[in-house]
Amino acid sequence: MTSQARFRRNLATMTGSITGSLAGILAPRREIGARSQAFDLLFAGALTFFLGLIGFAQAGFGGILGLGMLAPLVWRRSRPEPVFFVVSAVAVLQWLAGVELQPGNVGLLVALYAISVYGEVRYSRIALGIGGLGVLMATSRYWSGSDWRQQITMMVALGALVFGVWATGERRRTRGLYVAQLEERAIQAERDRDRESKLAVSNERTRIAREIHDVVAHGLSIMIVQADGGLYAADASPEQAKKALATIGDTGRASLTEMRKMLGLLKQDAQQELDPDQPRPQPGISSLPELIDNVRDAGLTVDYEVTGTPRDLPALLGLTAYRIVQEGLTNTLKHAGPGARTCVHLDFGREMLTVMVNDDGRGAGVAPSSDPGHGLVGMRQRASISGGTVNAGPKAGGGYEVIAKLPYNLPNGGGIQ
Repeated sequence: MTSQARFRRNLATMTGSITGSLAGILAPRREIGARSQAFDLLFAGALTFFLGLIGFAQAGFGGILGLGMLAPLVWRRSRPEPVFFVVSAVAVLQWLAGVELQPGNVGLLVALYAISVYGEVRYSRIALGIGGLGVLMATSRYWSGSDWRQQITMMVALGALVFGVWATGERRRTRGLYVAQLEERAIQAERDRDRESKLAVSNERTRIAREIHDVVAHGLSIMIVQADGGLYAADASPEQAKKALATIGDTGRASLTEMRKMLGLLKQDAQQELDPDQPRPQPGISSLPELIDNVRDAGLTVDYEVTGTPRDLPALLGLTAYRIVQEGLTNTLKHAGPGARTCVHLDFGREMLTVMVNDDGRGAGVAPSSDPGHGLVGMRQRASISGGTVNAGPKAGGGYEVIAKLPYNLPNGGGIQ
């Protein structure tokens, strides 16, 4: 490559770089509304008209330079950087031409304020440096014949004026950024509230679905067992068939009542917020004997044992223990087979309640399903919410066992095993 070709390439690269930089500077920095544009036009027009007239009255050429420092202020907010550099260039031309200070020099301060408020931070710092250099240039030209004390006084006064204008603009910029940050935080907080509300609705739907599953599955299991038993005993023992039908009716009515109570929670949530002392109609430990009697009436042999010193439990913990026992008995009715014996054991320990539901049926021999169903998942979720754990699976000697450990006091986190 010849030296001329390299020169052309370097010149093209330099030109492209300069063009890109100028394009970045000249590009509009912010969008402003029609009202703001009208105000900027009126403001710059007023300064140009009145101060321009004064400048023309003092000196013709100086008046033209004054117009050059005032007219660009129309774009001081949309293009603060090029406006400041154009006004500064006109001021330097005024200094080189030896023209005295004009009223249009006010445009320098207005442009400096605009770039410190609306311009980029790096250009704002450059503008402050240019303003300081302008103070030195003005002092050396316009007060060169004065006493050194007067020169220092004017230098300090002009420097304080330039820095004060720049600092005021920086303060407004900082305040504007702070307000914008607060607005963004408010918008984000509103988004978070909407997201939390949607999550709360989803969790509530899941809770209701789990509750309905527990009630319907347990009630239907008992009703199916009683219906099969009543059909079998209809001819040989009409009394047993009548008893089975009565149990089916009682179980259906009880399940329907409980399901209505749970669905009624949707309407009671608002009233619960107004009256937090109103109790929720949910079963607990005290309802277990009635549940076990219903299962016994369905033909399942159930032993109920309580060890330790019983205590009053929180409503959530009592409901969790009740649902775990209910689901365990329901699974026994479904999978244990005829003649199975079930044991429900509550152990009130020092720090936690242990709930055990086990049977000696054939549940262990049933092939596991690829879908764990809602029952076991529901038990684990309930225990996790209460800070406890649930283990469920076949026993070594046959049968199936569910063991739940529920702490009385909710720790920092619960586990699911």
